[in-house]
Amino acid sequence: MIVTPKTRIESNRDYALRIIRNNIVNMELKPGSLIGEQEIALQLGCSRTPVHEAFLELSKSGILDVIPQKGCRVAMIDYAFINEARFLRRAVEVSLAEEACDVATPEDIAELEANVNLQKYCMNNDNSKFMELDNEFHEIIYKACNKLQCHYMVVLMSIHFDRVRKLSLESVKDSKIVSDHEAILNAIKNKDRSAAKAAVEKHMARFDMDWDIIKSEYGEYIDT
Repeated sequence: MIVTPKTRIESNRDYALRIIRNNIVNMELKPGSLIGEQEIALQLGCSRTPVHEAFLELSKSGILDVIPQKGCRVAMIDYAFINEARFLRRAVEVSLAEEACDVATPEDIAELEANVNLQKYCMNNDNSKFMELDNEFHEIIYKACNKLQCHYMVVLMSIHFDRVRKLSLESVKDSKIVSDHEAILNAIKNKDRSAAKAAVEKHMARFDMDWDIIKSEYGEYIDT
């Protein structure tokens, strides 16, 4: 498991949640693997209580299956969960992109442009950093629309989708993700709500083209 430092503003519970979630998405914690509270607490340098709370929070999304007296099992990759998470993201982020066309400030636009420029550099150099920038791009839009509570809920539910996004980056290495983000950025910059909606919908449809590749390369982790 990859453990990064705790930030100054994180509670122990939020720290545990972030680290466990990131390791599930990055496939450091493999689908089907069993993890225990004590084991994770030792690695994080905290008590079992925040880890227990993080397990319970993640279990709400179905990414962890609680096994009494044993811990939790990381869920297999399940297309139904992925499809539901993607449905939620599409519904929320289409509306957000349209709203951003009306409310995004010059500072928000500049932040999105800086992010996209970094994506172009990282696309073929650092997949982990690229996915971090990808997530940050969308978070900037939530922040511009003053919808960070929505962002929190979508992030929690999107863990199933994020895990296959990570696999897609490893397998497909498709630079069209960056061009999708540029299209969303340009639509917001031009205050073009219809173009923003079309760009987000196209972006969210990328998964359909990658799923067969993911199934062929990572079939052992997929719940059939």
